[in-house]
Amino acid sequence: MQVQTAYKAADWSSLIQYLQQLIIGTDLEDQKIIKNREYLLTLTLSMLEMGDFQQRWEITKILTNLGNIAIPPLIEILKDEDVDEELRWYAARTLGEFKHPDAITALVELLKNDEDEELKAIAAIALGQIGSVAITSLTELLADEDTRLLAVRSLCCIPQTETIAPLLSVVQDPQPTIRTAAIEALANFDDERIPPVLLNALDDVAATVRRAAVVGLSFRPNLRQTFDLVTRLQPKLYDINLDVCCAAVVTLSRMDCDEAAKHLFDLLISPQTPITLQLETIRALSWMGIPSSLEYLQAALNQSTSETVWQEIVTVLGQMQKPQLTTLAAEILLEVLRLQHPATNIANIKSAIALSLGQLGKIQAIEPLISLLADSNVSVRLHAIAALKNLDKEAAHQQLQQLANNPELTPDLQQGITIALAEWFQSNTCN
Repeated sequence: MQVQTAYKAADWSSLIQYLQQLIIGTDLEDQKIIKNREYLLTLTLSMLEMGDFQQRWEITKILTNLGNIAIPPLIEILKDEDVDEELRWYAARTLGEFKHPDAITALVELLKNDEDEELKAIAAIALGQIGSVAITSLTELLADEDTRLLAVRSLCCIPQTETIAPLLSVVQDPQPTIRTAAIEALANFDDERIPPVLLNALDDVAATVRRAAVVGLSFRPNLRQTFDLVTRLQPKLYDINLDVCCAAVVTLSRMDCDEAAKHLFDLLISPQTPITLQLETIRALSWMGIPSSLEYLQAALNQSTSETVWQEIVTVLGQMQKPQLTTLAAEILLEVLRLQHPATNIANIKSAIALSLGQLGKIQAIEPLISLLADSNVSVRLHAIAALKNLDKEAAHQQLQQLANNPELTPDLQQGITIALAEWFQSNTCN
């Protein structure tokens, strides 16, 4: 009665609410539901036709709960080219929720015959949602050039090993988009047939395919020695396409070996390497988490003349977390200060060094950080104070107090220590 009242009053929000309460979570074999199922379906379909975007979204959930009785009218909507395009969109989407042969057939027919590319794309997604029962129908669509791409995209949405064989059948397809989609999907499976395909795709004429292959191999560090992946991937660092280069940088960083780190270092210091790729390489070396990768960052810091490179290296060194690496990273930064590397003439980089030392938490950084309090740049002094607090607040405070009365300090350092102690007092008062 509530459903009827809401429908007659065109109170769509209440109608949806009542239908949800009545249908969703209810036993479809309940005699009351069986008796009124046709009527409920009629009301639900009426709402699907008249509702706004959000209401239609809610109605589709009700339709799927009504069961297979909803399939025939949804197919009729899907086939009707005169109805609202959005309505057909919802029909296709809802049919994807039914693992039923009739739903599969209707969606496949739409892929074959309809001219609306957007609707066909939705149908492809819907078939992917149906899952393994749709694989046979989708495989048949691979034979037709007009439906092959959509079929591949549907297969890509089905994480079942049964899709491997049909996807392997199109890795040499003339269309780069099809090859790319197939390679991307195959890379998700741990299957002995796939690594050789990925390796072969590294030399594809299409950059999108090469990149997909490189990314796919990033998930296979366990095969590094079996397929000599480092050697195979190294040329991709110098690919004519920058996206491929960046993908190769990340993939090599996941190989976790000194040989891969050396290749990344060579790329980093090459004068032909664009700055965006240099920055990606610096981050990759820091992700590797092995001592040699940090040693290469130190070498690059000393060889490079780029302020941008200096800044990035200083920043990533402060992000180390493994104990054996935090010590090495702190030593590199402290040497930069001790040897007065050209980077220390730049306020922003000195601030970044202070910040990184504070993050690494090594007590031996206290004295060098105190020395930065003499810097003329306010930002450098503030970052040094923040770093000192982060290291060992009590030990740093005691050392500052001892130095405050030292007459041999330079006026600049005396002033910096006075400012630091005032900051300490203020923060303690606030706390």
